[in-house]
Amino acid sequence: MRRSPTVPLAATVIAATLLAGCSSSSTPTPQGASPTFSKPPITVGFLNPSGGPVPQPGTDTGVKAALSYINGELGGINGHPLEVVPCDTDTTPERAQSCANTFVEKKVVAVMDGYNLSSSAALPALTAAQIPLVGMIPFDSVTGAKAENRVFFAAPQASFLIGALQAFKAEGKKSVTLALVDTPSSHQTIDNLLPVLAKTLGISAKGIYFSATSPNFTAVASSIVQDNPDVGGLVASPSEAVCSALVKALRQLQYQGEIFTAACTDYIKSSPAQAAGGALYSSTWLPAAAKYAPADAQAELTLAQKYISAVNGGTAGYYAYGEFALFVTFAKALAAAGDADLTGPGVLKTLKALKDFPSFLGPKITCGSATSPNCTTQMLLFVVQPDGTAKPTTGTWITPVPQVLAVIPGAV
Repeated sequence: MRRSPTVPLAATVIAATLLAGCSSSSTPTPQGASPTFSKPPITVGFLNPSGGPVPQPGTDTGVKAALSYINGELGGINGHPLEVVPCDTDTTPERAQSCANTFVEKKVVAVMDGYNLSSSAALPALTAAQIPLVGMIPFDSVTGAKAENRVFFAAPQASFLIGALQAFKAEGKKSVTLALVDTPSSHQTIDNLLPVLAKTLGISAKGIYFSATSPNFTAVASSIVQDNPDVGGLVASPSEAVCSALVKALRQLQYQGEIFTAACTDYIKSSPAQAAGGALYSSTWLPAAAKYAPADAQAELTLAQKYISAVNGGTAGYYAYGEFALFVTFAKALAAAGDADLTGPGVLKTLKALKDFPSFLGPKITCGSATSPNCTTQMLLFVVQPDGTAKPTTGTWITPVPQVLAVIPGAV
C-alpha cells in the first residue's frame, strides 16, 4: 500500500509539525500536541539515532507515523495527546548524556530508545530523575544487562544470538563467523557474549569487527570466506547499506554458506536473487513476512504500513516498523491502565505490571522481570525466499532455551 491514510485533520497537523523538526539537532521542544485535546499532554523524550557514524535510519519515520496514528486514529492516550521531545544522538556517550539532561529539563515522563548503541550513558541522569527508559531491543548491551528504571518490549541481544544459533544448529550448521561494528558495546557482545553462547550451545563461533567510519566490506567478506563457516554475516547491522555491501561482497567472493544479515530488510528488495537463502532475525513481524503472519499481525502490518508510507521523505524499514511498534505498545499499555499515574515512577510501574499483554506486531509480553529489562525472550528468524518474501524458519516465535539464557547476565 502506497497511499495516504484517511485520518482526522488533527493527525495531519501533527505529522506536518513533526516533519518540520523531529530530527533537528538544536535544543528540542515538544512535538505532536494538538489544540483539539482537552487533557494535558503526555510528554516523552526520544533518543533519535538517525545521525552520527552508526545511524539507524527510519526510527524517526516510525515515530512520526506512530504519533499520527496515536493522536489521530486512537484519540491520544485516554484523551491525552502524546508529545515527543526528540534529541539527536551520534553513538557517543557524551551526546547521550546531553540528551538525558535535556529530557530531565523538559520533565518528560519516559524516554524512548531508538536502538542506540550508547543509551547506558543516559541512564544515570534519567534514573536520578525517576524517568524510565523504554525501548525495543537494547542495542547497548550494558543497558540490557540490568532492569533498574528501564523496560524493553523486545528480547535482549542474547535472545537473538541464542535463537539464531539454536536454529542454525538444528539445521546442522556447525560454525559461524559474524561481524559487528567496532564500538564499546560491540566488544561486550563479541568478546564476552558470543564465546559463552558458542560453548554452551556446542557450536563454533567467531566474531570480527569493522570500522564505524571507514568500513571495508571486501575485507570483512574475505575474512569470513577464509574461515569458510557454515554461516557468515552480521551480529547486528548499523544500516541497510552495510547489509547490501556485505552480501554483495560475499556473493562476489562466491561464499557458499548461509548469509545472516541480522535485522536488515531493504537489501532484499534491491537484489532478491542475492538475498535468497539468507537469514535475518526480528523482534516483530515484518512486511516481507506478511503472507506467513497470523491474521492479527497481518492487520497490524497493514495499519503500520499505511502510516509509515504517509511520512513524506521517510525511510521505511526494520527500524521504522520497530519504533512504530514501540510507541503504539507504549500508548496502548498506558491506555489500558485507565487512570494510571502519569509521572515517571507511575509510567514505570504501569509498564512493569504488564502481563500477557499483546504487543504491537510482537508476542504477548510480561514485563515484571527483576533481572533484565526485557519483557520477552522470543524472537523470529526468517529465511529469504526466491520471491523476496521472508518465511519464519519455525512458522512462529522462537523461544531461546532457558538454560542457555540463564548463563548470560541480564538475559532472563
